[in-house]
Amino acid sequence: MGASRQDEFEAYVRRSRGSLLRSATLLTAGDTHLAEDLVQTTLVRLYLGWPRARRTNLDAYARRALLNALIDEKRRPFARRERAVEQVPETIAETSTDVPNPVLTALATLPPGMRAVVVLRHIEGLSVEETAATIGSSPGNVKSQTARGLDKLRAALASATTDQGELHARTD
Repeated sequence: MGASRQDEFEAYVRRSRGSLLRSATLLTAGDTHLAEDLVQTTLVRLYLGWPRARRTNLDAYARRALLNALIDEKRRPFARRERAVEQVPETIAETSTDVPNPVLTALATLPPGMRAVVVLRHIEGLSVEETAATIGSSPGNVKSQTARGLDKLRAALASATTDQGELHARTD
């Protein structure tokens, strides 16, 4: 890999890694460890496809690679996934998503595809067409998944608010 190509890739990673990690954290409903793994997989795929990727919209290419990494992870048999152990061998710095914890909890109630549409549309700010291209779907599907996802989020957040109110009433 030539010096300029290497420099271009490194500059892109420095500029975009935080945004990719934020998106991955939201797509995994707050699972920061899985989000780190997904970003690393995305960056490896981006590096391998750099000659082709740099001729396109890099951010769109990276988002698509991130979603593909998430889909691949969800399809992976459980036996190949990491296992929980009693003691954590190392710690990582917490990432900030700027999204309140109740929203992350509510996002976790959505199916992964619906969660991806809601995150891309309303948190990442992509258009219907950009979201459709990223997830490989039709604009109509994006619209319907967004509407259903927002309805489910509202219901989950309303339920969480009601539960919090009842908890505060009992402790007062």
